[in-house]
Amino acid sequence: MAKYYAAVDMGASSGRLILGHMENGRMELEEIHRFENGMVKKDGELCWEFDRIFKEIVAGLKKCKEIGKIPVSMGVDTWGVDFVLLDKDDKVLGNTVGYRDHRTEGMDEEVYKLIPVEELYARTGIQKAIYNTIYQLMAVKTKHPEYLEQAETLLHVPDYFHFLLTGQKTCEYTEATTGQMVNAQTKDWDYEIIDKLGYPRRIFQKLIMPGTSVGHLTEELQKEVGFDVEVVAPATHDTGSAVLAVPANDDDFIYISSGTWSLMGIERKTPDCSPKSCELNFTNEGGYAGRFRYIKNIMGLWMIQSVRHEVNDKYSFAEICAMAEEAKDFPSRVDANDECFLSPENMTEEVKDYCRRTGQQVPETMGEIATVIYTSLAECYAKAAKELEELTGRTYSRIHVVGGGSNAGYLNELTAKATGKEVHAGPGEATAIGNITAQMLKEGEFQSVEEARTTIHESFGIKIFKA
Repeated sequence: MAKYYAAVDMGASSGRLILGHMENGRMELEEIHRFENGMVKKDGELCWEFDRIFKEIVAGLKKCKEIGKIPVSMGVDTWGVDFVLLDKDDKVLGNTVGYRDHRTEGMDEEVYKLIPVEELYARTGIQKAIYNTIYQLMAVKTKHPEYLEQAETLLHVPDYFHFLLTGQKTCEYTEATTGQMVNAQTKDWDYEIIDKLGYPRRIFQKLIMPGTSVGHLTEELQKEVGFDVEVVAPATHDTGSAVLAVPANDDDFIYISSGTWSLMGIERKTPDCSPKSCELNFTNEGGYAGRFRYIKNIMGLWMIQSVRHEVNDKYSFAEICAMAEEAKDFPSRVDANDECFLSPENMTEEVKDYCRRTGQQVPETMGEIATVIYTSLAECYAKAAKELEELTGRTYSRIHVVGGGSNAGYLNELTAKATGKEVHAGPGEATAIGNITAQMLKEGEFQSVEEARTTIHESFGIKIFKA
């Protein structure tokens, strides 16, 4: 009998429950349940629908029962920074606001009045992003101080789903680091920062590392789904899971975890919290086994996803890639990292407007808009690669692109050309694979990360694009 492991992998636009198992020395995946995700407007705020999403997770578990493939363990990974506050009765306080909401505008200044930006970076190693948990909490403190007074618990999104599954409150390390309140040296909450900002210490749970057992399903859920399963925390930040699935064991590469966001960087044992690293806006996020993901956040395929939504998803991503390639001589470029692209009313218009503002030719067709976005992204990657090499004092020969964006062949070609490096694309399901790998490591299916990565390389097709 195969041993199944369930990954609930939740992105900003969709979520899936995927089963993984080993067969003839290879890892096999099977998608069991897929559902939509996205932020909705509620009381003028952009919010996540956690109640609905949890029902979808339960529906996925029921499907496992129906097909007779009951997992030995499961784990949830999601995006970073977002959280819920629970009161003494474990009820959610306020709306479940998402990171693209505008409530954090101006909150950076409020934080820096209490702790200078340089000190914050030196302590946490986390780049400034206006949506980080630290600024979201300042928005809560400023606009709804009563929530912080009533709060007993802060749970990041994956920890909240683990809590709904098991009744256990935990805070997983890789996800916690994205909030900008974990000390890079101690790998624990930086209570000095927390105290200075006036956030109540009591709400911060003890940190756990990926591969830690959270608990078992609550009795109520066991009855509902028809079985029990152990909940094991993977690297609950999706990028942490994706990086665990990079199919390489040397250190001569840069990776890009490519999805809604593009996270580009290297894996390292120690953080770089230097002023130079701060100036170039690199971040030291937590990784599996206490490693660091030394990366730059780049806007990523969010821009293409948004443009596609604006024509009611009329074209597949492959079709958009093909149209972009046809329009490849279109000359205009945008800065993919400009904040104007974070949450515009209309992405297509924002791209046109940027070209207009900067005196460039304005793209009109879908192909032209897509080619502007893809080419601009590739140039962003090339710039980040140069900065990374400058910071580490070495040259890397190739780039591993993992995640959904690894299927964008045209973008991979552009990336190889722009960076002058070979691009190794795949696996596309890196996040779910990394989530499952953490569970398999705990179960002893692999003896080491190296063995797991070798298996991943052999199990999933890797496409190579020459520079």
